[in-house]
Amino acid sequence: MSTEIIRADFDRLALLDRDQWGHNDHYHAFLLRHIPPDCGQALEIGCGTGAFARLLAQRSQQVLALDLSPQMIESARARSQGYSNIIFEVADVLAWEFPRERFDCIASIATLHHLPLERILEDMRAGLKPGGVLLVLDLFEAQGLAGKLAGAVALPVSAVLNLAHTGRIREPRAVRQAWAEHGRNDTYPTVAYVRRVCDELLPGAIVRSHLLWRYSIIWHKPTSPAS
Repeated sequence: MSTEIIRADFDRLALLDRDQWGHNDHYHAFLLRHIPPDCGQALEIGCGTGAFARLLAQRSQQVLALDLSPQMIESARARSQGYSNIIFEVADVLAWEFPRERFDCIASIATLHHLPLERILEDMRAGLKPGGVLLVLDLFEAQGLAGKLAGAVALPVSAVLNLAHTGRIREPRAVRQAWAEHGRNDTYPTVAYVRRVCDELLPGAIVRSHLLWRYSIIWHKPTSPAS
């Protein structure tokens, strides 16, 4: 998908967003457990309306949160007025110049499938300080019988979680339609592919598949080339 189409899609989705619970939120606590206890500078790539950036801000001195969509950034700023330690910026991360070894934590949620995985992981790796942590949560393409069975199990779990958090089994129709339109051109990597890339670029990274059609990457940058 072109950058212009992605930007337009998420500008539209931002206007429909009511800051309700979604599948990504289910894994926020899991990601937060891996944030360094003395986190100074944090970066989020693809911050959306700022839900995870606000959580990061409670555990970091400063958060820089980037998103391609101006409407998402406008919504994020409006919802984050009580957080003086978050800077929201409209940015195309593929054109953005990553500062080298600046961040103690770099996180990205449901964004990397829009980007060339090898390139963005290389940029994230370069932007981390030695000892910093890289956190990724994104969508994957299920494979084989095991993947189909996991997807079948995830459907009722998703419905129950949606009901518990929002009082609805599904999102409103307009939101579903907007996501369906966006998703027609989306492609997702397999977990096996993500593991191969991480083996090459992020040795020692922990890659996990999760029930609600998500995978995660947790990687701690070595403190020295020999470590």
